[in-house]
Amino acid sequence: MKFLYNASSHFNLANLFTFVNITAGLLATYFITQNNFFLAIILAWVGGAFDIFDGKIARKYKLSNEFGIQLDSFADFLSFVLVPVFLIFQAIYATSLSGIELFFAAIISIYYVISGLRRLIQFNINADAGEVSNYFTGVPTPLGAILLWLVYLASTYGFLPDVGVLVLMVIIGWSLNSKIKVPHP
Repeated sequence: MKFLYNASSHFNLANLFTFVNITAGLLATYFITQNNFFLAIILAWVGGAFDIFDGKIARKYKLSNEFGIQLDSFADFLSFVLVPVFLIFQAIYATSLSGIELFFAAIISIYYVISGLRRLIQFNINADAGEVSNYFTGVPTPLGAILLWLVYLASTYGFLPDVGVLVLMVIIGWSLNSKIKVPHP
C-alpha cells in the first residue's frame, strides 16, 4: 500500500480521488443521455467533492506531480466543463429550441467548452506541482460549473428565459479566461 503515498505512483491517494471524480463525471454524462438530470447533478456534485479532496490530499502528503496536474485538469474538463454544458444543452436547449436558435445554442455551447479547455491548458502551463497561489486569474472551471448549475436551476424554475441562459453561458465562458481575480480558498 506504499504506492498510495508515493508521489511518483499514478495510483497514489490523490490520484485515486481524481479517478473517482472522472468516474462521477462519466456517470453523470450517461444519466444526462437518459434525461435523468437529477442523478446527473448529484454525480457532478460528488465529482466536485472529490476534486476538492484530491488537491488537499496531494498537498498534505506531498503527492503533487506533473501526472496528477494533468489528470486533475482532465477530470475538471469532464466534470466542470462538459457535464454542465451537456446538461444545459440536453435539458434546456434541445427541449425548447429549434432551427436557428438551436444552432446558436450549439455554437455558444462549443464556445464554452473551448473556453473551459483553454483555461485548463493555460492553468497547466502556469502550474508548478505543489504550489498554490492566493488567487486564480479568471474564474476557475469548478466555479464556472456552479454558475452554470445556477443558470440551469433558474431556467428550470422559470426565472430565466432561454435567451438569458444563452447570454449567461457566453458571459461565464468569457469569465473563465478573463483577468478577474478569484480568491483561492
